[in-house]
Amino acid sequence: MSERPGSDGTVHAMTNSAPLWHPSPRAAAATQLMALCAELHACGLTPASVSDSHALWQWSVDHPAAFWEAVWHFVGMRAAVRADGRQYDEVLVGGNRMAPPTEQGPRWFTGTRFNAARQLLEAGADDHRALVAYTELGHARTLTYRELRLAVAQCAAAMRAVGVATGDRVAGWLPNGPEAVIAMLATASIGAIWSSCSPDFGTNGVLDRFGQIEPTLLLVAPSYTYAGKAITLTDRIGDVVDALPSVRAVWVVPDPSHDDAQTAQSVHALRSLATDTRDIVAFNGALHAHASVSRVEYALLPFDHPLYILYSSGTTGLPKCIVHGAGGTLLQHLKELRLHVDLRDTDTIFYFTTCGWMMWNWLVSSLAIGATVVLYDGSPLPAHDLGILWRIAAQERISVFGTSAKYLSALEKTGVKPRDTHALDALRTILSTGSPLDGHSYDFVYRDISPTVQLASISGGTDIVSCFALGDPTAPVYRGELQMRGLGMAVDVFDEQGRPVRGRAGELVCTTPFPSMPVAFWNDPDGTAYARAYFEHFPNVWRHGDWAEITAHDGVIIYGRSDATLNPGGVRIGTAEIYRVVDAMPELLESVVTEYTPTGPAGTESQIVLFVRLQPGHALTEELSTRIRRHIREAASPHHVPRIVRAVRDIPRTRSGKTTELAVREAIHGRPVRNIEALANPESLEEYRSFSHI
Repeated sequence: MSERPGSDGTVHAMTNSAPLWHPSPRAAAATQLMALCAELHACGLTPASVSDSHALWQWSVDHPAAFWEAVWHFVGMRAAVRADGRQYDEVLVGGNRMAPPTEQGPRWFTGTRFNAARQLLEAGADDHRALVAYTELGHARTLTYRELRLAVAQCAAAMRAVGVATGDRVAGWLPNGPEAVIAMLATASIGAIWSSCSPDFGTNGVLDRFGQIEPTLLLVAPSYTYAGKAITLTDRIGDVVDALPSVRAVWVVPDPSHDDAQTAQSVHALRSLATDTRDIVAFNGALHAHASVSRVEYALLPFDHPLYILYSSGTTGLPKCIVHGAGGTLLQHLKELRLHVDLRDTDTIFYFTTCGWMMWNWLVSSLAIGATVVLYDGSPLPAHDLGILWRIAAQERISVFGTSAKYLSALEKTGVKPRDTHALDALRTILSTGSPLDGHSYDFVYRDISPTVQLASISGGTDIVSCFALGDPTAPVYRGELQMRGLGMAVDVFDEQGRPVRGRAGELVCTTPFPSMPVAFWNDPDGTAYARAYFEHFPNVWRHGDWAEITAHDGVIIYGRSDATLNPGGVRIGTAEIYRVVDAMPELLESVVTEYTPTGPAGTESQIVLFVRLQPGHALTEELSTRIRRHIREAASPHHVPRIVRAVRDIPRTRSGKTTELAVREAIHGRPVRNIEALANPESLEEYRSFSHI
């Protein structure tokens, strides 16, 4: 690869001009993306020139209402048909301005009566496998679509029995198993709102999230296994339940390795910890009490009725509670899965994710196509079986394999070569997200996994529960590039003055509305926090906070976050969650946390770096560093733990006394710091510049 200086003085890697992969003309012509092109032309909506993916993208952003209406029919949205034969009034209201949704707009598919659970449950044939779930310890469970529908029907009945109603919140603090999917679908069928965290979140991390949304029902797992270690959560669950007075009932999801007696012991232990008379029962028992229920009842609701609450953090305060609507989420996911992934009901799809990452929500949407979804809970690289995910891929004949850039980089370092050890002839596509996929990982995939696979790096976020840029099954893959911008997503790259730029890095933005914009932030009645999060930087333009470039191939390169939010391994973290722990430690005077991305063939996975200013008389010993990390892990989550902890003499701050994380981040990367005149102590940055080769 060659290199060139960017507009900010940094050196950006240029991608090779020769593609690493391209589809055969026959395969490209047979994709669903090209089928949509043909339908649009046959209906007279597009000229004959709209005959490839990039021409289709341009038409889709020039004619958003026509495009999304065409997608609605192409993917088969299952909304109620009214007496007048229509499913909706208008496709888009108020779409002439990019802004938070209001009564004046932008709002999509008004007048719709829709239920997301129906969309997800009714696509699959009765005896077709819906879910295949594995754990790190080798436990495997399978549910057909008929079995899944039955479990959801019973779960929804049990939820209604404990008082869950439309608009209530149901929270899951759960491993990635079938119970999480069943509970989410049951929640959606009622019209309640699902929210989940993975079990590795600490007590404070869970309460910072669920405490804001006040769930009616809480689902928990008393234990889970990760990297060969069994982790018990009973005490933490007791603390969480006591701190959530809104919770009327607690359902205990069994560990797959436990029998009924062990599950009963877990329920008894939780009951003994509870300080009040909460209804604490086993998940299976709650469903068994409604064994006579055999059909799912679907509440028909507006297109933008809330489906999920996901969590994202800024640099201060509690995590933001991002509310996503049912119709927009499903329409966007089906567009991406069918047109960008070319997923079909004959496919088996896997994504390595937890229930706390938006890719879980994205993966589960594959049920709406009738595909088989493979779940996995545990370490992706357990010491006893480094190739466990590829063994599952071969055994289940996975055709679409999703993972993170971090995993691919780590797998390469282990020396595992799946191509030599597993039969991967069914594998068609590898998806990667969570952080930028470095060029050496592209080389690794094509050298050591499969020379014929489509490697699609994808990028979006919790904020939109979907993608801004992703794969194109009809076009070449270039090293280091995401293949295309999402259809219907008016993605651009702006300089600091808000002008579009090409061939160099800038702010990734979206200039027109799209269906999967959040419908609201929780506890933000006037939309102030929503507007500030996305529209404050460029008026009437969504600024996502990614540093990106649009290439000569009309692809996209993502260089990382452009704001101070941390994003290690694709888990978006607000620095306030770390400061709340560190600031309570008596040895530390103050601190600043940022993200560092090393360069070179050894890997480019971003790392959290914590700089601490110590109280007089204290030193940063190994014992103190270990204690800092342990406190952060226990109070927040393992994702928050800094890879590097360093002592510094001073912390850069603005003249108003605010710690400036962005200045620290630029300094440790050896980049110039903008607006240095705003700092009260700019000389402090010299110490951080010495860390540019951490």
